[in-house]
Amino acid sequence: MKPSTTPGWIKTVCAAALMGGMAFAVTGCASDSANVYSRDQVKRAATAQAGIVESVRNVQIKDSTGIGGVAGGVIGAVGGSSIGGGNGSIVTGVIGAVAGGLAGNALEKGATAKDALEITVKLDTGQRLVIVQGADTQIVPQQRVDVLNDGQTTRVVPRNQ
Repeated sequence: MKPSTTPGWIKTVCAAALMGGMAFAVTGCASDSANVYSRDQVKRAATAQAGIVESVRNVQIKDSTGIGGVAGGVIGAVGGSSIGGGNGSIVTGVIGAVAGGLAGNALEKGATAKDALEITVKLDTGQRLVIVQGADTQIVPQQRVDVLNDGQTTRVVPRNQ
């Protein structure tokens, strides 16, 4: 096996992309759950409007940051450039970058997809709202609910009778 001829700058970019991806995975995104609050949402006043659920539809939330594609592209470029020599390593590096970017993007999209509900609520005031949130709370048509809104986040929760 021949020693690696991968330029140092490619290794640095690869390490930075991987570290960025790991940092994002650890910190995560804002919650789309009716039951999970972020630290910023604690002690924030919210209005509660009563209503009745008109319909519920299963949907998916897909959140792509692009980190998977970037990391995959960098890894593919490094791996591809180590094959061959001279112009051949440039060509295999480009091919590796494209293939790695596509694979990384597909993996990220699959890993971040979440089941969710699209909930149509008719408020007691007559106004109709449609809210999409994580599918971690059972919500069914004709159910009495509260729509909570703190100015940034809206949630549908079962109403305490």
